[in-house]
Amino acid sequence: MRRYILSRLGQVILTLLIYITLVYFLLQAMPGDITQMYLANPKIPQAAREELKKQLGLDQGVFMQYLTYLKNFFRGELGVSFSQYPRPVWDILMERLPRTFVLFLTANVLSFYVGYVMGRVIAWRRGRVVDYAATVVGITFWTAFYPLLALVLIWVFAYTLKLLPLNQFIEPKLWQGAPFSVNTVFGYMVFGGGVVAIGLFLIFYAFLRGLKRTRRNVTLAWLSGSALVALALLVAWRQGVLVYIWDIANHMVLPVCTLTLISFAGTMLLMRDSMLETVQEDYVMAARAKGLPDNVVRDRYAARTAMLPTVTSLVLSLASSMSGGLVTETMFSWPGLGQVLFHSALANDYPLATGALAFTGVFLLIAHFVADILYAVLDPRITYTGQPATEA
Repeated sequence: MRRYILSRLGQVILTLLIYITLVYFLLQAMPGDITQMYLANPKIPQAAREELKKQLGLDQGVFMQYLTYLKNFFRGELGVSFSQYPRPVWDILMERLPRTFVLFLTANVLSFYVGYVMGRVIAWRRGRVVDYAATVVGITFWTAFYPLLALVLIWVFAYTLKLLPLNQFIEPKLWQGAPFSVNTVFGYMVFGGGVVAIGLFLIFYAFLRGLKRTRRNVTLAWLSGSALVALALLVAWRQGVLVYIWDIANHMVLPVCTLTLISFAGTMLLMRDSMLETVQEDYVMAARAKGLPDNVVRDRYAARTAMLPTVTSLVLSLASSMSGGLVTETMFSWPGLGQVLFHSALANDYPLATGALAFTGVFLLIAHFVADILYAVLDPRITYTGQPATEA
């Protein structure tokens, strides 16, 4: 196992180095530089532009700039933004990351859950009306033109029915004089959401196991889960942050629902295909032969193995969400990493654009690494060498 992890870690580091190199030189190949922003002003002389280049390090050769950037990158220094000088790139990314993380994490988890449940059900009822209906609906949303779907939802629920906010990130009047910054509230949402998720999982576990004889474990799960949920709500209320969390959550409804509708079909179809393969396995047939109820065979035997590919897909989607989505953030006025990347590329802000892309690449590579390790640990058919296990 140790050799396998070290081997994969070495591949991750090499891939990261190649990725950063490609990103850096591709951005450098873009026409123009930051000093062109001042060419339209005749009052700024050429000497001033040359001095600006020197201050920003653009007077050096491209290769020397690359070596300097690479050295600083592995020291955790991403440089200073050209377009927001003298703000460090790291500060800008950390300001936008919580907003992107909360929005796309919520959408990805919800999309995964909906797709997992629906894929499990339609695979078990293959060939029936529910199978065809769910597949048609899922593929329809999956292939829909995303900006049009977003506009329709905005027009119906925000403009016509006025049930949800219209293209806002927060309610400005509410946040005037607020004792918390927006990112502080997002931090509460991440921490509190994790606590609530664990609590709900324990409650759900107790509900599923409620018919068994292990009453002490069931009671402990109920109490622990309820206590965690109550604790998270109590802390939010005592800190006075609950009203601000509600405001952000209210503004998240439309983008989260839009992202869920457009993406749940991928997980659903993947889960369906995986389930159809798993139900033919000998241990599933044996469980059926024992006379176990269909829901037990489906959930405890078939679905647990079939969900491995979907878990891998979830891990990768969570990492890719760190880059944000330019269309989503633009349509719903959500200031996240996607807009940072777009505007930095337009402004020839190489440090900020490179930092945003490198930041995303690191998360993706870590996600691939975690997914590979999970597969090697959870799937008995895979050995630690990364090859399928051979039968004796």
